[in-house]
Order: sequence, then structure tokens, then C-alpha cells
Amino acid sequence: MQKLIFIVDDNDANLTMAASALEAKFQVLTMPSAEKMFSLLEKKRPDLILLDVEMPGMSGFNAMKQLRANKLYAQIPVIFLTSLTDVANEAYGIELGAVDFITKPFSEAVLLNRIKNHLSIDELIRKRTEQLVRLKNGIVYTLADLVEDRDKCTGGHIDRTAVYMRILIDAMLEQGLYYDEMCDWDLESIVSSARLHDVGKIVIPDSILNKPGPLTSEEFQIMKIHSTEGERIINKAIQRTGDMEFLHNAKLFVAYHHERWDGKGYPYGLKGVEIPLQGRLMAIIDVYDALVSERPYKKISTHEKAISIIMEDSGKHFDPLIAGAFNKVNEQINATKEEMNAAKEEMCSP
Repeated sequence: MQKLIFIVDDNDANLTMAASALEAKFQVLTMPSAEKMFSLLEKKRPDLILLDVEMPGMSGFNAMKQLRANKLYAQIPVIFLTSLTDVANEAYGIELGAVDFITKPFSEAVLLNRIKNHLSIDELIRKRTEQLVRLKNGIVYTLADLVEDRDKCTGGHIDRTAVYMRILIDAMLEQGLYYDEMCDWDLESIVSSARLHDVGKIVIPDSILNKPGPLTSEEFQIMKIHSTEGERIINKAIQRTGDMEFLHNAKLFVAYHHERWDGKGYPYGLKGVEIPLQGRLMAIIDVYDALVSERPYKKISTHEKAISIIMEDSGKHFDPLIAGAFNKVNEQINATKEEMNAAKEEMCSP
């Protein structure tokens, strides 16, 4: 499939020349202004943009700032087309995030060669990034599975909570809740890091982790350390790998998912928005799944009963805004739960 190139220039001759040079190798769309480009970006996503610097209305530099400020467009490679030849302008464009400058009037051969080179580099980076993401996700899944294999009481908990987390975050973004904090989140990375929220259970003895009955007060105190032990494990990983964003989010899920909105949770007794948003999200997801899942020491609650309990605890255990968002998508959560349970039963049936 041919790569799509946007050519943005207020000069018709430049548009015609650039399109003529590229249309045999690429799909090309031309537009006379940055404003037209942004309008078209809502419908089509190019593989590369050729962007004139000096245009009436929005300049190429200002358009570049707007592209990089939008996470949907920030990774599109941009080559500036310009008659400006001073080093300061070129340095400024590169600082804004352009991958190259091509001086006008340009040679068709030079234009074609530069674009092919940058698309090849971009494709290589994309493939390497995908490989790293697959590797990281593989490690996360393996570690999460290791925890769950030890905890015989919570089978499927990690998979279910990850799916519920994505539904809840999508709903909150749609409703505009905590939008300023979440709008720049890499949702795939966030959901993947949430799978590590119980990693600290690795240190909990099997006799407590898999006890077929309620824990004593002493045993519960030991169980509670899984939050701080998990935080310690993630901190070690951060020190060794330097992966701050993914592991930082994982640490927030790990350390704070048992805190309570009223300050009566653990391990730190934080209250309200003192609790990181990741912890407040996981708190509600974790409790819901525990309520509607089978445990040897309790009966399964119905979905309706679980939602009732969560709403009763809104403003006490749970952030009331998040509880409200969860309630609005509770039917979707329930349908997803039923689908996952049915798939598990089918897979396990002889």
C-alpha cells in the first residue's frame, strides 16, 4: 500500500511541482494552508507532511507547534519546505521537531530521495518500537502470571481488571473527568502497567495467600505488606532499567490501590486527591472484581449488589467522580465480565 504524503504550501506552483515529483511513488494530497491541513487530518492520517514555513494565516512553525501538541499527530514526520536559508530558522525548526529542511526551489530528485530516506528511517523506528513494546508486554504478562499462579484464589483477576480499567478510563475521558491529567496518557502502556498492581504478593507466604478462609488480624497485617513490597520491587526495576513512565505508573497502581478516599486505607493513609489517580482507579476496579468473583471464604456477589456496594462507598472508600463514571458504564463492565467468564468456561471444558 502506498504511503500518504501531505503537501502544504500556499504557492500553487510549488504544490504542482512537489506532487509531480512524488505521485508515481506515493499517494499525494495537496493543500494551500495549514488550516486546511488540520481539517483534513481529522479524516486522514499521512505518513509524512511536507510543510511550507512562510504562509499567510498559520505559519509552518506555528502549525508544527500545534502538531506536536496533539498526541494524535505528534509522531507524524514533518519536513519543512522553505526559501529561508539562515541557520537560526533551521535550528528553530529542528527544535520544534522537524526531521529535515528542504530549500526552495527544490530539485525533484532531492525531494524524492529525502522523503524515501525519512520514511525508511521512520519505518525502522516503528518496527523497533513495536518489538520493544512486545518484549515489555511479554515480561509484564509473565510476571503477572507468576503472581496469579501463586494466588489460587484470584484466577483471572489480572486479565479482568486490565479490561475493566480500559473501559473505565475511556469512559472518564469521554465524560471529561480528570481530563487534564489523563489526556496525555499512553492508554496501552497504562493498562499494561496496571497488570502489575499485585506484584508484591510474590513475597506473601502461600499459607496466607491461599488460605481457604478469613485471615486472622495477624495474617491480614502480613497480607497488607504486598503494597509496600510491590512498590519496593518496582523501585528496584526503575533503578536498573531507567524506564520511568511505564514503571512509574506501575508503581502508582501497586502502592496506592488499597488507599481509601476517606484516609482509612493502607499503606500510607492518604486521603482524597492525595492518592494518585492510578491508585484511585485501581481501588474501585479491584474491589468490584473481588466482589463478583469466587473466593473460598465468601459467596459471590451479584453484579447489581457489587455496584450497590460501590455506590454506597462513594466518597468514603472511593473517589466519588470515579465511582460515578464506573456506575455509568456498569452494564458494559457486566457484559464484558460475562463474556470473559464464558470464554474461560469454554476453554476449560473437556
